Amino acid sequence: MVMQARHLIRPVTEKDRQVISSLVKREAFVHQHLDWRSPLDWIGYKPYLLLEPVPVGPASFSTSTHPLAALACPQDPPGIAWIRVFAVSPQINESETWQMLWQVAQVQLTEGGFTGIVAAIPLFDWFRETLDKSEFCHTHDVVMLSWVSTNIPAWRDAPSIRIRYMDFNDLTAVQSVDNAAFPTLWHYSRGTLELALQNAILATVAEQDDQVIGYQISTATHIAGGHLARLAVLPEYQSLGIGYILVRDVLVQLTQRGFSELTVNTQHNNLASLALYDKIGFRRTRESYPVYEWTNK
Repeated sequence: MVMQARHLIRPVTEKDRQVISSLVKREAFVHQHLDWRSPLDWIGYKPYLLLEPVPVGPASFSTSTHPLAALACPQDPPGIAWIRVFAVSPQINESETWQMLWQVAQVQLTEGGFTGIVAAIPLFDWFRETLDKSEFCHTHDVVMLSWVSTNIPAWRDAPSIRIRYMDFNDLTAVQSVDNAAFPTLWHYSRGTLELALQNAILATVAEQDDQVIGYQISTATHIAGGHLARLAVLPEYQSLGIGYILVRDVLVQLTQRGFSELTVNTQHNNLASLALYDKIGFRRTRESYPVYEWTNK
């Protein structure tokens, strides 16, 4: 618990579920990391902080119903801490609030032995401007691409490759592929992969000689479209067409189900991914989001 002038910063607890839910729903300034977890799912992880007015009189610190802000940035996987939640009431300046909460979060991360990267993908200008004023650096961008049903890309024969549906028994192998294929910042934990599979409309693996060498997980969008949420191939099998085969199979299956569009995100400097998606028929949209990073070594 930290007292700062007129404000109190304390850890979020299980008793704060309604408080966090209300804060996220009602405030104009809310950042949520786009993944399979809600702000409530991070309760119990650290750092997850609540900013409140200093109580006047005998009010209980644990039962406040008027929080001003919340910040969550726990590690997942170890060494990587995304800004999962940052919600701020219009009653208080968002930049000043960020500095108060982030200073306490830094201390908690450091005391917990954290060494690694804290990152954020701000979807709104107000949070982008807040990060620009802080210790975070804009390192690269995430871009959106879209494939709209016209022509399915040409079939590529790969007799030694088997594409099959993924199940939970594959997750150990899938995590190995994932962690080998992506830079550390973009690694998925086992828990994240489990949630991704639970929420998938289509999840498949590519096998060679009974070894999982690649995988994809796709989800549904609000309109009649799908989203290629994850695609990974072991580095030693990249440039052999495995990614092409996996994505083409997704397009075939989702088109048969009536889906008319497939979107995907990738980093603007991931030239291999951009080349693959261009070959399959994806086109860049106007959507682009910055990635900000802070490193503690």
